Amino acid sequence: MAPNDSAETTGNAADEATGTMAGRRRAARYVVPVAVAGVAAATIGLVPALADSGDPDLPKITAQQLIEKIAASDTEQLSGTVKISTDRIPSLGGLAGSLAQGDGTHGGSSADPQEKLTELASGTHTLRVAADGPDKQRVSILDSAAEYSVIRNGDQVWAYDSKSNEAFHATGDKASGHAEKRGEATVPDGVPTTPKAFAEEALKTAGPTTSVTVDGTAQVAGRDAYKLVIKPKQGGSTIGAITIAVDAKNGVPLKFTLSPSSGGKAVIDAGFTGVDFAKPAASSFTFTPPKGAKVTEADDAKAQQQAGKQAQEFKVPGGPAGLDGLAGGKGMKVIGEGWSAVAEIEAPGGRAVPTSPKSGDVPPAAQQFLDSFGDKVTGKFGSGTVFKTRLVNALMTDDGKVYVGLVTKDALVRAADSAN
Repeated sequence: MAPNDSAETTGNAADEATGTMAGRRRAARYVVPVAVAGVAAATIGLVPALADSGDPDLPKITAQQLIEKIAASDTEQLSGTVKISTDRIPSLGGLAGSLAQGDGTHGGSSADPQEKLTELASGTHTLRVAADGPDKQRVSILDSAAEYSVIRNGDQVWAYDSKSNEAFHATGDKASGHAEKRGEATVPDGVPTTPKAFAEEALKTAGPTTSVTVDGTAQVAGRDAYKLVIKPKQGGSTIGAITIAVDAKNGVPLKFTLSPSSGGKAVIDAGFTGVDFAKPAASSFTFTPPKGAKVTEADDAKAQQQAGKQAQEFKVPGGPAGLDGLAGGKGMKVIGEGWSAVAEIEAPGGRAVPTSPKSGDVPPAAQQFLDSFGDKVTGKFGSGTVFKTRLVNALMTDDGKVYVGLVTKDALVRAADSAN
């Protein structure tokens, strides 16, 4: 192989190219669901990256040219199979998994995309995807004995869970809340299901604090590709590098891998194992509920969701100073910039997060659970607990502040110190 030159872009060049891309196509949001609810921040831990086969000999290209190639890609028709590997909250085990995935009661239907598709944030999944322009997409999550699909066709959105034989339906404006208007096989609320959806959001980070280079070639899903590598220039980030395999012919991202700065397994690994850029069959975007299927309309699901929320809502001892108090906190500000940015959130009224069993706010058993995955820290800010994951870390101080970011424990402490 004759490797490509690694050509680093300047911040301005990367910004300009990224701006061009955003102007041409509205990127799907890169949503890795992260909830800081008083006890932990979400994490993503992964399985090994998908294997590439061969390093094709391709013409040299600079990073700026490759970014522009992605931006200029007008491919709107494809079908294929995607493998996504994630592990959202491994330290909390089955409890976290059940909380993350929901129990199907909040939306009133096991087919509700807002409930079902959170499963993509944990484990390894095989998806079958298809797209024909901005208004026709289909995403199917394949299981050994069942299949879950979301189908968008114009202003109609259907979701179907074959395991429970339940369907979910939304039309018109209601559908916009359950599927992107312009997405390449994306799903409700911008949950990424293809490497392109991940890559477009990642490229928005390109700027003065980012290094963007071309690092050789690869073959993904039988297609020749360039490898674009995005790295933080700043220290303290939990993100080590983002590698995007870009189709050498049409500029479509074929694979997205996010590696942590701590080393080890990738944090997100999403890539095509097979892809075809021909027009999918029209039947891919049609759906009729099977006989006997329970159908839930979007309006009915919303009403049931509100009722379920009120019925299942609970308060930890201590009232608003507890977990649910943080969710309503105001006055969030950002400390730092770029990859080292940290969000500072103050609990309502400045009341502290309950962290001591002596206060009576937390039962001893619950406190032991909290301490099992938190590290006590001190600094100019006072004292608090850092809840560490491989990607997202959170410092919760004893005086009622939370510092959250894609940064290390030491970086969180420095941010807290700088704010005091």
